[in-house]
Amino acid sequence: MTLPRPGIYYFPWEVSAGQVPDGGSLRTFGRLDLYDMTQSRVTLVAPHGSDKHQVLVCTKLVEPFQAQTGSLYIVLGELEHQKGGGAVVKARVLTCAEGTSLPLLEQAIREQRAYQQERGSGQ
Repeated sequence: MTLPRPGIYYFPWEVSAGQVPDGGSLRTFGRLDLYDMTQSRVTLVAPHGSDKHQVLVCTKLVEPFQAQTGSLYIVLGELEHQKGGGAVVKARVLTCAEGTSLPLLEQAIREQRAYQQERGSGQ
């Protein structure tokens, strides 16, 4: 039995722009904007510049959970492109990370990428 690949951190705007390969393991974050229990789907939003980026998350594997609208969440899962366009992250882990400093999280992701490129391990 093989374990799933560790998730590579992507910014929400990279996920919404289609920069993540289909089936790729990823980690991303955003504030919980909408939880549709009947569809097992969460919408996370994250501002970047003057834009708000949305990431759709399938929550079937992590339910039940206590959704806190407006709270920061970090998701680990696989990206699945939809036939009608767009993509959904199939969550393996969905963690409330309220209280985390977003500027520090973004800085840590950038520094991790720089370190990994320096070491030659790609992303």
